[in-house]
Amino acid sequence: MGETRKAIVVVGSINMDLCARVRRLPHAGQTLIGDGFEMTPGGKGANQAVAAARLGYPVRMVGKVGSGEDGDQIGDTLLEHLAGAGVGTEDVERAAGPSGIAQILVAESGENVIVVIPGANGKMDRAAVDRHAGMIRSAGMVLCQLELPLQTTLYTLALCAEAGVPVMLDPAPAAHLPDAAWSQITWFTPNETEAAFYIGETRNREDSARSLLARGVRGVVLKQGSEGVYVARADGETASVSAFPVRAVDTVAAGDCFNGAFAVGLLEGRTTEQAARFAAAAAALSVTRKGAQSSMPSRAEVDDLLRRAQ
Repeated sequence: MGETRKAIVVVGSINMDLCARVRRLPHAGQTLIGDGFEMTPGGKGANQAVAAARLGYPVRMVGKVGSGEDGDQIGDTLLEHLAGAGVGTEDVERAAGPSGIAQILVAESGENVIVVIPGANGKMDRAAVDRHAGMIRSAGMVLCQLELPLQTTLYTLALCAEAGVPVMLDPAPAAHLPDAAWSQITWFTPNETEAAFYIGETRNREDSARSLLARGVRGVVLKQGSEGVYVARADGETASVSAFPVRAVDTVAAGDCFNGAFAVGLLEGRTTEQAARFAAAAAALSVTRKGAQSSMPSRAEVDDLLRRAQ
């Protein structure tokens, strides 16, 4: 396949994760003594880019980090890590001020809570998208999330729709979308909490998927953690993929890992169900390790898990 493949382009957030580990998540107003602390590269956009790149697929990142001229060494580290994972960083800009930061608490069970401070991500505007529009239009697929300013992401969706480029939107953190945006989304990939934000509680995943498809998206992937994933397309195709049985150590970025791997699977010509299974295997491996980008598996590891699970 080589360099003839159209790249995955990720238009999204780039953060440094400040991760504290605790035996359990605290209640409101409670102070706990932690068991450890790590500072590792993250951000939903960057996580998805690294996930795809680690699988050997060409990836380009569009986003912003803080300016080294302002003493933001974190920005330098984030760029170095992306490049080291194989992500093209030529379209990542430097913004005056600090880079994005995510403060994360992870319990022994693998559960987590996250607070994101946008920093440079908050300065991603339409003009920044326009500066890289040619590269975005040439993508095999564009991956977006909702950690950038909403208007910037909506502008990206419209640009891709006009150019006929498929878009995968991870609606995290969940935010209200205008009616026009739904028909511009090729794949909508919420977890259970995010799906409920858009359609309310439903009796089952089939109803959830139908309600989301009725909004105008062409495909829905419901990410259900240990319950696996459910995929439904507007043409009537559905697939249910079970989760791979693993011992979860850290679920941070598991959904991002899935999205990056699902995009790779689809662009490599797998069927929808095959791509979902490929992505579920990658996500399963990611939860067995600590960290966000540091947990993303290689192609050999994913292939090995799939062989062992046959």
